[in-house]
Amino acid sequence: MSSNPFFPEVKERFGFGCMRLPMIGDEVDIGQFKQMVDRFLERGFNYFDTAHGYIRGKSELALREGLTSRYPRERYILTDKLTANYFEKEEDIVPFFESQLEACGVEYFDFYLMHAQSAQNFEKYKRCRAYETAFELKKQGRVRHVGISFHDTPEMLDEILTTYPAIEVVQIQFNYADYEDPAVQSRAVYETARKHGKPVIVMEPVKGGNLVNLPDEAKAVYDALGDKSYASYAIRFAEGFDGMFMVLSGMSDTAQMEDNLNTMSPFVPLSETELEAVRKVNAIFHGRHLIPCTACRYCVDGCPKKILIPDVFACYNSLGLYHDWNANFYYEDVCTSRNGKASDCIRCGQCERVCPQHLPIRQLLQDVAKEFEK
Repeated sequence: MSSNPFFPEVKERFGFGCMRLPMIGDEVDIGQFKQMVDRFLERGFNYFDTAHGYIRGKSELALREGLTSRYPRERYILTDKLTANYFEKEEDIVPFFESQLEACGVEYFDFYLMHAQSAQNFEKYKRCRAYETAFELKKQGRVRHVGISFHDTPEMLDEILTTYPAIEVVQIQFNYADYEDPAVQSRAVYETARKHGKPVIVMEPVKGGNLVNLPDEAKAVYDALGDKSYASYAIRFAEGFDGMFMVLSGMSDTAQMEDNLNTMSPFVPLSETELEAVRKVNAIFHGRHLIPCTACRYCVDGCPKKILIPDVFACYNSLGLYHDWNANFYYEDVCTSRNGKASDCIRCGQCERVCPQHLPIRQLLQDVAKEFEK
């Protein structure tokens, strides 16, 4: 019996994210992956998520070898994505889609997402009629549901969902570290999706493993509660919000899978004591920020180069705390794609005159530029 209120064919609200898989050197450990697939299905879960570029093109092929060639089609739900790098005009989309079907070894995708939507990407998808093509594929039965994965501001998400109200689901980055982060804006993006009535798929609930590899001070907070894994608090935080259709996790070995399956079967929301622990851990993270910007945004309005100063500072802090690719992605594709880069600063000093924290913003922007604009 499905416990998923949004799409009954999806048995549970926890999915196998295939951007990270068990590896032997540069190759997917197919033997271990098969064991993980078997265990995942055995425990009653059936949702798998991939994209053509994951693991340098090896994720789709691993799914064919480890899943789709071994189980009947009705046993699993498979999501793939249309990525901007692989088409330049409308005529490219269907041949690329067909190559994905072949790579995965299936005749249709249950969900097909417009990948990594942002202001920059959205213009290309509109110009190439990508959404219209996806909706036509749905009419043909080659796609069951059309959605998006999203990395940008809540305002941009509102524009996309207003332009294409037939979108059925929105995949966003959502975790307790990013919930109020001024660069990622997980809370505001989530609320925008729900305002439009869209079920939400969560990606990066443990922030690429960073909410597992905690500072000792943060570990101590969770350890005081008992023997639950650090990942379990992050996953349960994400799942505990209204409208969460699916929480994805990339799992690199069977131990990670077992921990996640035990966390989600059965799912138990965080208690108030556990939520308070999450808040304490989050405060520890933000207390370690390299730039003590409060994101009041007084500095933004008068900047002659339109630099989103708090946002680029948030990316810099995120890189320092988590050392993950998302900080670079948000700096390049969200914070500066339509606004000034840190290196564009003309050192006029307007920002420092209005900063309540009295930060040396001009010098800090030079530091940001050195880090992100190498």
